[in-house]
Amino acid sequence: MNKTLLSQIKEPADVKRLSVEQLETLAGEIRATIITQVSGHGGHLAPSLGVVELTLALFSAYDIGTDKLVWDVGHQAYAHKLLTGRVDQFHTLRQKGGLSGFPRPEESPFDHFGVGHSSTSISAALGMAMARDLKGEDNDVIAVIGDGSLTAGLAFEGLNQAGDLGRKMVVVLNDNEMSISKNVGALSQFLSRKMTTPFLQRLKSDVEGLLGGIPKIGDDLAGYAKRYGDSVKSFFTPGILFEAFHFTYVGPLDGHNTPLMIKVFNEIKKLDKPVLVHVMTKKGKGYEPAESDPTHFHGVGTFIPETGLASKFSASGLPSYTEIFGATLCNLAERDDKILAITAAMPEGTGTECFRQNYPERFVDVGICEQHAVTFAAGLATQGYKPAVAIYSTFLQRAYDQIVHDVCLQNLNVNLFLDRGGLVGEDGATHHGAFDLSYLRHIPNLVVMAPKDEAELARMMATAFEYDGPCAIRYPRGTGVGAEVSKTPQKIALSEGELMRDGSDAVVITIGSRVYPAVEAAMELEEVGLDIAVFNTRFVKPLPEEHILELAGRFNIILMVEENALAGGFGSAVMEFLNAAGASDGKTIKRLGIPDEFIEHGTQKELRALLGIDKNGIKKTLKALCTGRTNDSSKKA
Repeated sequence: MNKTLLSQIKEPADVKRLSVEQLETLAGEIRATIITQVSGHGGHLAPSLGVVELTLALFSAYDIGTDKLVWDVGHQAYAHKLLTGRVDQFHTLRQKGGLSGFPRPEESPFDHFGVGHSSTSISAALGMAMARDLKGEDNDVIAVIGDGSLTAGLAFEGLNQAGDLGRKMVVVLNDNEMSISKNVGALSQFLSRKMTTPFLQRLKSDVEGLLGGIPKIGDDLAGYAKRYGDSVKSFFTPGILFEAFHFTYVGPLDGHNTPLMIKVFNEIKKLDKPVLVHVMTKKGKGYEPAESDPTHFHGVGTFIPETGLASKFSASGLPSYTEIFGATLCNLAERDDKILAITAAMPEGTGTECFRQNYPERFVDVGICEQHAVTFAAGLATQGYKPAVAIYSTFLQRAYDQIVHDVCLQNLNVNLFLDRGGLVGEDGATHHGAFDLSYLRHIPNLVVMAPKDEAELARMMATAFEYDGPCAIRYPRGTGVGAEVSKTPQKIALSEGELMRDGSDAVVITIGSRVYPAVEAAMELEEVGLDIAVFNTRFVKPLPEEHILELAGRFNIILMVEENALAGGFGSAVMEFLNAAGASDGKTIKRLGIPDEFIEHGTQKELRALLGIDKNGIKKTLKALCTGRTNDSSKKA
């Protein structure tokens, strides 16, 4: 039986030995492998399918290892993984203990920079290029960035500095926008190909030198010739923008034409300056369902390869928190025309797509610009509007200073909605919303809430829009418990908690996604004679202090549970309050949450069990606490 070409690729150097025909065969094998794997376990399908030929061209032209390759975001790096010795492990992609869905230096020496968030590649590559020059080495450095990632300020900061320093590096702009016509693209490709040949580069330099030597008028002629040559090229291409950053612009090129890209990359290796190569690709290339609906197949769950239809559906049939947020936002906006929605390149992912359809004049997608989103919202709030900023928890980290300086310092009515708060699952450490309660709760003027279920999310949203000041609500990825959501949700009084069940042996003080697991643990412990109370604080700030003090007066065993970093999180807030009130003396107090480490990928269920914050983990901890001591005050905390 003949081996596939892919099975014979053990390291990047193996790709360089392949013919053009073999590269075409290998591209097909890579696509088939990616489709098979992602269909069974989910993942980022369309982005990776779109860059197969580009990846092969880079591996053919460069020495991936000595040369440094930095992928922006990294959700398009599946082909890269397959070509760097991970074929045999590829079936473990995004599974607990298996390969990460993103480049990770710990996983492979060919993953030169860890990534998961967008727009970091140019800055990282520039750092590598400067380090190379300081060490006196001569390797190439290549950053691959998508057109969407180029909307972020960080990418332009990197471009600006790279052009100013003038160090040799390559930025590959992977443009999968479909609207550029073939005619314009072909003409631009022709001009760019001619402009990058060493002969014409030398000719251009020689002509400018010759004209410059003509007495009196030479410098003017040389300048005119240079401006004319640059303007012809820029007139037909987007190159004028990148030339302004002092990059030599090449493109647009057909990003699925492997021989052409190999030729261009080999030519620009001879240029000792910053170069931007603009390639046009089709997201989802080679798989019709993904080509037809690249948004859906960007990050997809399991599906049937033959049809592209989902192979698994929610067993509960319940809507997700994201869907509840979107529907409630529309309901509230129907009654209040001051409510606006802002998201950062993720209307579908944040549930704001329905708002865009119903209230287009009050909806803004700012692109991958979280900092701008928050300050833009602050400006709206100064004029009496009530902006809802919907961003994943992990991405809102980028806008920390704007939350402090532009929103909370001015006490503006900006409402932050943090989707994917807590553990998100298979995307892993770069995407867990593990830190939001910690980085938000210490900011003055900010109200911070986390709902236990769908109905409470809707009520908290009503609370936020009626409150005259900044609010943040974080909620988890996935579905809730099936709580009925009112179309006219009633607000919750600030710092009003909720006793879910009373008890006599111990109390669990918890919040958000951990409330129902705590209740379930308490109910099961009744079978072994333990009577456990469970209190839902609802608010991380302001805490329901009176109720917490009352509970601390009644119970000597107190367990705090959260799906957030223990350092500076919800449990810390309760502990600080109890200590300041002198209410922690003689108590046995324990906290469960995310430890001081980055949590790897796996399903939410697996990760919650691993950290002991699921029902069984809470149950086990409570049993140990109650068995270890009776409900008296004879021992100190």
